[in-house]
Amino acid sequence: MTLARPITPHLWFDRQAPEAAAFYCSIFPDSKVESTVTLRDTPSGDCDVVSFSLRGQSFMAISAGPLFRFNPSVSFIVNFDPARDPRARERLDATWAALIEGGRALMPLDAYPFSPRYGWVQDRHGLSWQLILAEPSDRPPPTIMPSLLFTGEACGKAEAAGAFYRSVFDDSENGRLIRYPADVEQESEGAVMYSDFRLGDTWFAAMDSGREHGFGFNEAISFVVHCRDQGEIDRYWSKLSSVPEAEQCGWCKDRFGVSWQVTPLLLGEIMSSGDEARIARATRAFLDMHKMNVAAIEAAAGER
Repeated sequence: MTLARPITPHLWFDRQAPEAAAFYCSIFPDSKVESTVTLRDTPSGDCDVVSFSLRGQSFMAISAGPLFRFNPSVSFIVNFDPARDPRARERLDATWAALIEGGRALMPLDAYPFSPRYGWVQDRHGLSWQLILAEPSDRPPPTIMPSLLFTGEACGKAEAAGAFYRSVFDDSENGRLIRYPADVEQESEGAVMYSDFRLGDTWFAAMDSGREHGFGFNEAISFVVHCRDQGEIDRYWSKLSSVPEAEQCGWCKDRFGVSWQVTPLLLGEIMSSGDEARIARATRAFLDMHKMNVAAIEAAAGER
């Protein structure tokens, strides 16, 4: 059993989702806004849902009120590969300049032991990006990759989380695992300094940090698992949902605190149909659900 399409990062904004999607698409080449749909009469009022892609990585964004705020526990690593682009360093610097305008540097753009050019920036919307000049490799790195930072109570769990996610998603692959040595201040020897792994078609990075950051995973960034049928929904839901009180509208939270949305491909088809009445019926149906019920959504939308 394999995913029908890659796992999609989902970004929660107050009211800025269309503006933010347009901003990101203006920065990254080969990017576009694919659709914007307005969900009417939700608990957050009318909500814009935007689907867009950045250099081949799919994203979704929603304007649903100031309930959640981005923090660096989830960021996006952007690889600039000189082997594929002789202007990689120049493009990295230009991307940094665009993202830091109105934002702030979490790690300054500079040379580091692990890269000749790297910086971690929180942009004007609060979303975090790690820009890195990739080293030569037999395996070209993904251009954009979600990165999970395990801090606070979750610190020390990055390795276990990677193993768990690979057990959940078929056709998964382990990548690199680099541990902290004994002499790194505030970090435990043997904890994960960096790791990466593939879940279906999507690469993730994960790392531990024992420093006092004051943030952790929340619903501002979740990951959408697109399922073909109820059987797939049931399977992923049973493995990923570990916090019953977090279950709502197909959203769930796993044992590490990371948020997921387990949703049928049918719902995406309905939302992109342009039929406002059909969209409204489907929306009313799923707003009261915890785990998604495909048959109920089909019935409400008039599919059967």
